[in-house]
Amino acid sequence: MDQNGIENKWQFALLIDADNVSAGYASMLFDELDKYGYATCRRIYGNWSKPNGWSREVLLKYSIIPVQQFAYTSGKNATDVTMVIDAMDLLYKDTVDAFCLVTSDSDFTRLAARLREERKFVLGMGESKTPAALTCACNKFIYLNLIGDQDKEEAVQEAEKAASVRLSPEKKEEEENSVTALEKIEFTILSILNSSEKKQIELGELGKRLSNKYPDFDVRNYGYSKLSTFIKEEMKSVTVHLDGRSNMVGKESVLSQEHIEAEIVQVLKKHHGKVENLSVIYNYLKKKYPQFDVKDYGFSRVSSFLRSLNSLKVDSNQVSLKRK
Repeated sequence: MDQNGIENKWQFALLIDADNVSAGYASMLFDELDKYGYATCRRIYGNWSKPNGWSREVLLKYSIIPVQQFAYTSGKNATDVTMVIDAMDLLYKDTVDAFCLVTSDSDFTRLAARLREERKFVLGMGESKTPAALTCACNKFIYLNLIGDQDKEEAVQEAEKAASVRLSPEKKEEEENSVTALEKIEFTILSILNSSEKKQIELGELGKRLSNKYPDFDVRNYGYSKLSTFIKEEMKSVTVHLDGRSNMVGKESVLSQEHIEAEIVQVLKKHHGKVENLSVIYNYLKKKYPQFDVKDYGFSRVSSFLRSLNSLKVDSNQVSLKRK
């Protein structure tokens, strides 16, 4: 069982887009694939009448079968169509449990979605420029150019250089997409904790749920090797602590009601003692204290929480300072 709760038993069909992914990632992609299963079918697609970096030695080393596809018309990519046809043939033959699509090309988005519809696990691999549509269509997506360690840094640089040479003008115009924002991850963690009766969750379970929600989530994308370290360093609103033999993730200590009240008073003073909508106050508190949740103070509504504060007056959605 791996860190994502996936058993290493799946038989994969590995399909590589040679026009889109460099041979410099060959070793890395097989290292990653080994964590999920074994590639019984290994094919790579491209126009082998032109050099593309995938040498005979590399293909023999990893037992990858090259599939030749000439470009019938200038500007059209016949390779993509061939790869899609083979994927669908393998799907209906039902000889594999999962598919690994190695590409950064958004044209394969519908293929990934179609494979998932048939309950096949889809593992995507490419570079961080991969459009969000493709990463979201996969069960899991790995950014090969972000997870390399120092020993592989030179190979990655060569891969990126080779890829930039092969990209068509249309591909070069595509905007590079970054990994899931830290703010989104923190918000999701807090939502999970808020929905938990104990306000905490086991570290491994949290990692699994983040991976399920964000297919591209991998702490290595942010420069870390452990989820616990990633949370300690990047998630200021939550904490990791040992509970028995398990690492648990919970919210940082709840701010005192007096502290929150003092913050709200300062906000109202800046608005001349009154705001017309209490959402102004709530949004301010959530922005400054992402862990803020009225449930921590025994309330289910923001309005009820605000009414409990001695210095405030709440009239419908309007909030003002009480006159002394």
